[in-house]
Amino acid sequence: MLVAGVDEAGRGPLIGNVVAAAVILDPAKPIKGLADSKKLSEKRRNALYEEIIEKALAYHIAVASPAEIDDINILHASLLAMKRAVEGLGVAPEHVLVDGNRLPVWHYSAEAIVKGDAKEACISAASILAKVTRDQEMGVLDAKFPGYGFAKHKGYPTKMHMEQLKILGVLPEHRRSFGPVRALCELNSGE
Repeated sequence: MLVAGVDEAGRGPLIGNVVAAAVILDPAKPIKGLADSKKLSEKRRNALYEEIIEKALAYHIAVASPAEIDDINILHASLLAMKRAVEGLGVAPEHVLVDGNRLPVWHYSAEAIVKGDAKEACISAASILAKVTRDQEMGVLDAKFPGYGFAKHKGYPTKMHMEQLKILGVLPEHRRSFGPVRALCELNSGE
């Protein structure tokens, strides 16, 4: 049976896309060391990313934009990105395993698995592709907008990010529906 694993990265940050990946692993090409992407070092994640892309039967990475996040909220944007990831697979899965407790609205036979990225290899693989892609996006934003520290905090609402946001201002890529960003936009529009 062709089983796709699906996971997302980037629900908590204040900036950038939420990224989802879908992966159908090839049983003939096993990948050692698959695990929840958050439990792996950056170096290990990057190495596994390359191996997954090389060995997977099919994979697809998709996003939902900050504008979509602001429009439909982060949960629904995450589900939308997951749906796009599965629909983008070059091979149609017979069953889909999704990390978490919610499923996108779709026609696929599917199951949501809490902490699935630590339990199912295909979800672990999707978790790694999504996390590495999201981190690469933060690296691009860091180069484009030096000073915010995106490569370091990955867009999460750390003390550094909050301080730099106040000093340097809100970027078009920031999620305006997220409390800290919304508060700054309201503060600045009142000046």
